[in-house]
Amino acid sequence: MGSNEDQEITEIGEQNPAQTSAGTAEGELQALKQERDSLYDRLLRKQAEFENFRKRMERERAEFVQSASADLMKELLNALDSFDLAIINSAADEQTTQGFKLIYKQLLDTMGRFGLKAIEAKGQKFDPNYHQAVTTTPTDKVAENTILDELRKGYLLNGRLLRPAMVNVASKG
Repeated sequence: MGSNEDQEITEIGEQNPAQTSAGTAEGELQALKQERDSLYDRLLRKQAEFENFRKRMERERAEFVQSASADLMKELLNALDSFDLAIINSAADEQTTQGFKLIYKQLLDTMGRFGLKAIEAKGQKFDPNYHQAVTTTPTDKVAENTILDELRKGYLLNGRLLRPAMVNVASKG
């Protein structure tokens, strides 16, 4: 009886080689699935990081272009001011004045295509966000804080203030 018990204990303690192989294969399969899921998750994170990087670079590029445009427009406003004064004070013949006006309009139209827009000031209510009051004139002919004259034009670039208009504002007379 002792030898039969030993044999039964040996048989119970041993596993079938097919069962051992199936268990190992299932464990390997599970490990491979976890590795795949981990790699897929890392891939998705890297794709999201790259997309965020791409969007940030595009936004920074657009801001740089807009900043460069603003700097260029500010410099060109001096030329516009000079043309404005030349047209107003021109004592030359009509053809020369007309030539100045055409060049001025061409320059203004070109800058307008890049987002430059003149601020309409004369006759408007004074707004410190868009106007710089240089002088005041006492009068009863118009309402107080109405812009009487525009001394230097103001401009917006893509809806943002580039330069305020210098104005003469009505005060109580």
